[in-house]
Amino acid sequence: MTYSAHVDGFARDRLPPKHLWPEFLFERPELTYPGQLNCATELLDEKIFSGDAERPVLHASSDGRRCRWSYRELLERANRIAHVLVNDFGLEPGNRVLLRSPNNPMLAACLFAVLKAGGIIVPTMPLLRAREIGQVLEKARVGLALCDARLREEMQAAAAGSKDLKRVVYFDDLEALAARRSASFCNVETAADDIAMIAFTSGTTGVPKAAAHFHRDVMAMCDAWPRSILQPGASDVFCGTPPLAFTYGLGIMLCIPMRFGASTVLIERPAPGALLQAIAAFRCTIVATAPTFYRQMAPLTGRYDLRSLRKAVSSGEVLADATRQRFREATGIELIDGLGCTEMMQTFLSHTPERARRGATGYVIPGYRAEVLDAHGKPCPPGVVGRLAVKGASGCLYLADERQASRVQNGWYITGDAFSRDADGYFYFHGRTDELIVSAGYNISPLEVESALLAHEAVAECGVTGVPDPQRGQIVCAFVVLKPDYAADEKLARALQEFVKSSIAPYKYPRRIEFVDQLPRTETGKLQRFKLLPGAEQTMPAR
Repeated sequence: MTYSAHVDGFARDRLPPKHLWPEFLFERPELTYPGQLNCATELLDEKIFSGDAERPVLHASSDGRRCRWSYRELLERANRIAHVLVNDFGLEPGNRVLLRSPNNPMLAACLFAVLKAGGIIVPTMPLLRAREIGQVLEKARVGLALCDARLREEMQAAAAGSKDLKRVVYFDDLEALAARRSASFCNVETAADDIAMIAFTSGTTGVPKAAAHFHRDVMAMCDAWPRSILQPGASDVFCGTPPLAFTYGLGIMLCIPMRFGASTVLIERPAPGALLQAIAAFRCTIVATAPTFYRQMAPLTGRYDLRSLRKAVSSGEVLADATRQRFREATGIELIDGLGCTEMMQTFLSHTPERARRGATGYVIPGYRAEVLDAHGKPCPPGVVGRLAVKGASGCLYLADERQASRVQNGWYITGDAFSRDADGYFYFHGRTDELIVSAGYNISPLEVESALLAHEAVAECGVTGVPDPQRGQIVCAFVVLKPDYAADEKLARALQEFVKSSIAPYKYPRRIEFVDQLPRTETGKLQRFKLLPGAEQTMPAR
């Protein structure tokens, strides 16, 4: 870094030492950016200059009332808020600003206001409790928080215990202040490698990590996977469930549509029926959600007019083949699968609908490289399971975290996923490397067992993990959520075990079945396997 617009160097100074940085690749012209770059300028202000000012950018519906913002309206809202941040609250470039809200237009305006003013956005999930918010405030040393008033209780509790947080401003008060400010604002000319966002991981494996991302990373998120795989246009209308608080949601629900001059529908309280209703009401063309939603949406699709829908993106957790088939049979649409992560701010394995391959997550997108490595860091032959490693135009940079050394090795980001690759370059997921079940000397993928169980007519959802066993070391344990009208009893448990034995190698079947009402998931829909055992309700004996 030779230039920075940041006056406050806290975040930059807590990046890892250079020898622990990933190798960045800028081999494609669309992923090469100038030294000075503010992603808010590129995604919002430039749309005004290019003649898209009156085109719609945000749609939302609340309490039966619909709203529609144009690019000009979003720009003016963001500019007014930016003035408040700088002139009323003294925000300096490099300061961190906590953001708390469900997906709505005001959150989008706040995100861009902070970026315009040269601040660093620190978005948080609406369902976080005070203790979790406190961890974020402490790690990122946040001095200012912008919060939806409906989330006041936990925000106030977190603020009371923070030594760094100086001010919490709720959206209604912020809007009143912004209304008196100018609709024009001169954006801070940040460097392309000034930090734009500190993104906290979802905590699927325990303590969340803080991943720092540059302004150029935000642009790469819009220019790599979308151009090569999704291929959206200005006439597209996006909708979905990913929260803007996570990098995937920030991309698919806001930044990617804006990069292409498209519009997006922001839904505050997503549910399968509500998402289908939004597609019908707003004539959405692209939907993005987790496999759990697609499973629940498939039997409901006949109730809604979905003729506008042309593409559907699955992410957030592993897409089981049974889910892919059910949704395709219900809608005629082939799901676009993909693997990305908070650390990369990018979907790096994916496929176009025409190139989907059964059981595969996809192939590596242009501008990125991926390898399956063995325990010694050497590439594995086709068909051999190893550790997935990736590098590209974005990369893993944890904020003051000792885990950087284990996750970035020889320039590669080690994702923690177990994958194999076939001779054609398609990658196949086998679970997290720390979640593979070793039973009587056999390595068993939880995903494979879950996929087999999901094909049974009684299974709505399931999660599989290993539990200690004195004879086998571990045995496969399945946590099963049943569909309505099915009884959780020993007879059904035996039937599920026999069904799995007939579908995959018999040694992989779940020797223990536990029926539960629900599975522990993050707010983005990811299954938290490390929380499965405490949630057991009714246990069937191991056999």
